[in-house]
Amino acid sequence: MANTNVEGTQGDANIDRVLKIKRCAAVVKGGRRFSFAALVVVGDGKGKAGYGYGKANEVPPSVAKAQKAAMRSMIKVPIINGTIPHKVSGRYGAAHVLLMPASPGTGIIAGQAVRAVCEALGIQDILTKSFRSNNPTVLIKATFDALSQLRTREDVERLRGVSLS
Repeated sequence: MANTNVEGTQGDANIDRVLKIKRCAAVVKGGRRFSFAALVVVGDGKGKAGYGYGKANEVPPSVAKAQKAAMRSMIKVPIINGTIPHKVSGRYGAAHVLLMPASPGTGIIAGQAVRAVCEALGIQDILTKSFRSNNPTVLIKATFDALSQLRTREDVERLRGVSLS
């Protein structure tokens, strides 16, 4: 389900991954009316990623809406030597996600939802563990909560006004 979409104005390739498509049925006088919801992760492979959720009466418009929402919600994540700078955990609802840096050559050790985020960011080596929930929507939100807490050594030095050597 992964495809690469090239943006015309910016000239950079984005990694789009459709994680989940849900179908909802509303019973009306003539039968059932279906609507669709899509969960999409978009990243540039260089440390920027976002997720989006879109709903429409057909699948392609719901995916397009989700991709548009994902492009608007992109965050910048520090990546050092293909992994994250330090161990971090994130929570959203019942989901709890733990992200740990890994040595080169380890690869992405993660489930489907967290793996999609890591691949969209361009992370090559990471260890992850998810607790309590396997719902992709809340796992994605917990993962982005964890990623938003990441700081590099330079960021911490600048914020504290000290040298960490």
